Amino acid sequence: MFFWHTLVVLISLPFFTNALNSRATTCNGHAELCDRTFGNVTYVGAHDSYAVGVGNIAANQDYDITQQLNDGIRMLQMQAHNSSGEIRLCHTSCGLYDGGSLQDYLTTVKKWMDANPNDVVSLLIVNIDNLPVSQYASVFVAAGVDKLSYSPQSPTLPASGWPTLGALIDAGTRLITFIDNGADTAAVPYIIDEFTNIWETAYNVIDKSLFNCKVDRSKGDTSTTMILINHFLDTTLLGQPIPDIKAANVTNSASGPGSLGEEVATCVSLHNRNPTFMLVDFYEYGGGSVFQVAATANGVQYSGSVPSPATASGAKPSSTGGSGSSDSAAASHSLSLVFSFAGIALGAISVFI
Repeated sequence: MFFWHTLVVLISLPFFTNALNSRATTCNGHAELCDRTFGNVTYVGAHDSYAVGVGNIAANQDYDITQQLNDGIRMLQMQAHNSSGEIRLCHTSCGLYDGGSLQDYLTTVKKWMDANPNDVVSLLIVNIDNLPVSQYASVFVAAGVDKLSYSPQSPTLPASGWPTLGALIDAGTRLITFIDNGADTAAVPYIIDEFTNIWETAYNVIDKSLFNCKVDRSKGDTSTTMILINHFLDTTLLGQPIPDIKAANVTNSASGPGSLGEEVATCVSLHNRNPTFMLVDFYEYGGGSVFQVAATANGVQYSGSVPSPATASGAKPSSTGGSGSSDSAAASHSLSLVFSFAGIALGAISVFI
């Protein structure tokens, strides 16, 4: 009897050992990325990811965050505001654009991450109203994403000091959250200070020649911390910056003056490394070019696809991403933006009449 028990244990041991030491074999869609540290991978991020809509001057994306994640977005940036004690995602003000509650947003993120267990996702919170980090923590707990969140051993890490994607996936801590101010890692270790870990380029750029990968904001060592490029072009309407959607095909392109690909190459030339994060508007413009830029930076193949740009009517062009369909959608967007802005301006004037 002892012999048979011993034999069963010996036969079973490799299976138990493999289960205990299971390792991710595909990370963010590529086996090649599993052994790369989080800070040494390039990710496409959605600027104002919650601000979704067509013909709205406050919108920066056409598709909701589930579609964004499905298409390959791996950093979701957001503006958080205090609205009667609730954290809501609004653009400039909740009166201009209210994208819903942070709890609903995080619940959607968790649902997607539960269905995609081999992906690492980042959040970047712009803490507009300087809310205490404990208030964010209560929302993270309510949405259940605290259990998915990574807590670094040190409040500040160089780009090379982060865990590998494989390690994050194996540990089940696949959500990495940064906040631009108010971090307190002693109280909430998984909401991480942005500017001691990441430096950013300028934003609200209206001249494409200023996509130059130069340091604009940082509180850390810019020679070692991660790089975030704000690669979205604005124009002005009645003196106010709005997304330059007519230029989105060029801005999101893999090559050429003012393109995303050109700014990544500039980063390499100036800093000898790729940016970690690339924030873009209307990511589908360019037919997937933003993801091609990331794949090239990561040394992997891009084989995905993106939906066509949305039109003002809500219908999708029949083309699957050529510049013609994008240009048509951009023209429709721009006309709607004019009417949208005019409507808001008239509304503001009516208050004083």
